[in-house]
Amino acid sequence: MSGHSKWAKIHRQKGLIDQQRGKVFQRVAKEIYIAAKGTNGKIEDNPSLRLVVDKAKALNMPKDNIEKAINKAIGAGDTEQLEEIMYEGYGSGGVAIMVYCLTDNKNRSAMLVRSAFTKHGGNLGTSGSVAYLFKRKGVIEISKEAIDSEKMLEVALMAGALDTSETEENYVIYTEPEDINTVKEAFIAEGITKFEKLEVEFVADTLMEGDDEFYEKNGKLIDALEEIDDVQNIYHNLG
Repeated sequence: MSGHSKWAKIHRQKGLIDQQRGKVFQRVAKEIYIAAKGTNGKIEDNPSLRLVVDKAKALNMPKDNIEKAINKAIGAGDTEQLEEIMYEGYGSGGVAIMVYCLTDNKNRSAMLVRSAFTKHGGNLGTSGSVAYLFKRKGVIEISKEAIDSEKMLEVALMAGALDTSETEENYVIYTEPEDINTVKEAFIAEGITKFEKLEVEFVADTLMEGDDEFYEKNGKLIDALEEIDDVQNIYHNLG
């Protein structure tokens, strides 16, 4: 297992601020909408929807909010059309950044994302310009208080996980995207009832490190991107 990065701690602190602002629930509701759109809305029939709902529950999202997002997606009278868009670019020092958006206005999203990159010393690139530096993986985080390291490794590997890592507080288990629910269920069978993180995301193959100025500049860019309502997730290779 590898150790945690400096950025992981900074990002974890920022995540707490996001929750206080109420943006997390709004973003997860959009993910539920996308997963349920065009389906019957039944969680048991839709692995993608089940994964997002599990994520929502882990964040203590109210049940009513979850049901509202599903019902909105399958409602016959719903006219909202959200599109998935991935923007790619570079931050300070050549840091690779991918910005995943769910939007009802692609022109607005492109303008706001480009503006954030420009104002904070970055450059918005073309499709594929940084995607090759990432791999799509399932990511599960479990508190170190919930299970010891040997048992965590045993369960993860037996269930087919790819690799493990850790932060100061959590174990991180990586899986193939299609295996995340299988690995999750293996931990549930061992009595794990709470997951600190449970989602499929883009994970960088290698990480970049730098001095305090390097992290400060890139941190400001990422903060600016996170403030955009259309932005759902940001993936980068900050170490």
